[in-house]
Amino acid sequence: MLDIRFVRENQEAVATAMKNRNASWDSSRFSELDEARRAVITEEEALQAERNAASKAIGQMMAQGKKDEAEAAKDQVRAINEKIAALSEKREATEGALNDLLLATPNMPADSTPVGADENDNPEVRRWGVPTEFDFEYKAHWDLGPELGIIDFERAVKLAKSRFILLGGLGARLERALINFMADTHTSRGYKEWWCPAMANADTLTGTGQLPKFEEDLFKTTEGLYLIPTAEVQLTNIHSGEVLEADQLPLKYCAFTPCFREEAGSAGRDTRGLIRVHQFDKVEMVKYAKPEESYDDLEAMVEDAENILQLLGLPYRVISLCTGDIGFSAAKTYDLEVWLPSYNGYKEISSCSNCTDFQARRANIKYRDPANFKGSRFVHTLNGSGLAVGRTMAAIIENYQRADGSIKVPDVLVPYMGGVEVIEKV
Repeated sequence: MLDIRFVRENQEAVATAMKNRNASWDSSRFSELDEARRAVITEEEALQAERNAASKAIGQMMAQGKKDEAEAAKDQVRAINEKIAALSEKREATEGALNDLLLATPNMPADSTPVGADENDNPEVRRWGVPTEFDFEYKAHWDLGPELGIIDFERAVKLAKSRFILLGGLGARLERALINFMADTHTSRGYKEWWCPAMANADTLTGTGQLPKFEEDLFKTTEGLYLIPTAEVQLTNIHSGEVLEADQLPLKYCAFTPCFREEAGSAGRDTRGLIRVHQFDKVEMVKYAKPEESYDDLEAMVEDAENILQLLGLPYRVISLCTGDIGFSAAKTYDLEVWLPSYNGYKEISSCSNCTDFQARRANIKYRDPANFKGSRFVHTLNGSGLAVGRTMAAIIENYQRADGSIKVPDVLVPYMGGVEVIEKV
């Protein structure tokens, strides 16, 4: 959530930022609500002062035996209390409307976030590796996986519905191997691993920005809980309502969770194979950082995600998302896109973002640093995929396929596969 004082003092900058983000922003509505709220507060405070003075006077009247005057003053206090109660209701309604407006407003893009309309305006930052070339007719993972008996799309539909997947044999083993490899690699680089609930309450999802704006993309249970779309939701809210110590920062967390997304409105977009499904596995990274260090921490997080791809030997590129393409809570985002032969191009496999104090303000996560300032300030939160497991599996199947229809297991995964070096049809 944006700081209300910042919005009040920087209306033009906010309007420009929202325009660059292709986000709606009603500046006049904000000003109307903000001014109404402050006017009510001023009136409330004046009445409270009047009530306090009258109450003090009543005590003096009673002490002087002026009972009639005291009773009249009490009637005056009761009338003031009624006015204050009415104003309180009016203030709460105004604050609620103002809060709703701010909850629906995305984060301010960082100065270093390129201005652009959509994904076509995302500049490439760097590449690693060379796109895979074959001297035989290669296959897409959605064809090769079923042929090898490691992916079964048809039975997944029978068990659930379309855009769910069923992995069997070495396919299931490869999924598990990737999860363990990713978690082990991140923990070796200083991340603390957590095992999180796969469901979250509304307050938790509000803290990271999924609610209220993106409720249609979530699966909701009859108990009022939601299936999480990413472990970012849980990892970021571990310290909601807490004040951290400066010498603890940055905190580096990671977790494997299943992720659930309705993907409303995405019909027809990447719905073949493992790219866009309703349930997928992901290892997520989250950081809590000091504001002055958060952008350096973002660069380091991107390197941690890149490290996974480099160890797997998968060609990829890094792009910087423009203002028209960054996520709701993000101020700056880098996407890692892995090379997929079936697309003859790069597809997103990780997204790493600095959300500045946007989520921390919603979840009330602060830190104190007595050596540098009094009181407490909001931390900056960062998140990044490390990586999306299904998309990583798709990239391995396609990039490591061989002419005989088998798949070479990347060397770093062989120990996690129990020594299996090649996935073949059995």
